[in-house]
Amino acid sequence: MNSSRWSNFVAVCLFSLGMSPVADAALVSRLGGQAYYDNVLGVTWTADANINGLMNWADANAWVGSLTVGGVGGWRLPSVDVDGNGTVVDCSTASELACRDNELGYMFFQNGVNVSNPAPFSNLMSEFYWSGTVSSPANPFRAWVFEFSTGFLLADGQATDLDRAWAVYDGDIGAVPLPAPLVLFASGLLGLIGVSRRNRAT
Repeated sequence: MNSSRWSNFVAVCLFSLGMSPVADAALVSRLGGQAYYDNVLGVTWTADANINGLMNWADANAWVGSLTVGGVGGWRLPSVDVDGNGTVVDCSTASELACRDNELGYMFFQNGVNVSNPAPFSNLMSEFYWSGTVSSPANPFRAWVFEFSTGFLLADGQATDLDRAWAVYDGDIGAVPLPAPLVLFASGLLGLIGVSRRNRAT
């Protein structure tokens, strides 16, 4: 195979690899089942949705800030305004894309996780769950909470109300191995290069 044909072959292979369909949205087990990675939102959730019980908002933030799961720290409360534009998306009526701005709403409305269907998570309670999002600059003593029986969203008093806390980690805490097709492609490509060099040498 001459170098021009070889270059064209490699370019076509790389292009077709780049055009491969993206894997479906999934909650992928991490840390031996202690956490699950949401491959759409790019966040990891603790498998136990109620590690520490009822807390006010300040205590929930302090608790999640000191949490270590499987040796991993850096956890936070979920956001209902990921882009920080001050608008909280109602995922019951929003598109899937718009709902990505509300991590708790996305878990309920897009991933289908609720009190009646908590899998793969455990200890998902019917009480409200704190978000890390303050209600508004005009109302800084309240924070948004989400309820996993109905998908209801409202603002609770940070100091006066006791709600649950579910920890979220930015990114994927598991080692991300190369996808099997990519490994196979790379192995085959290296084999072809080796054969090509050997043929040129003889």
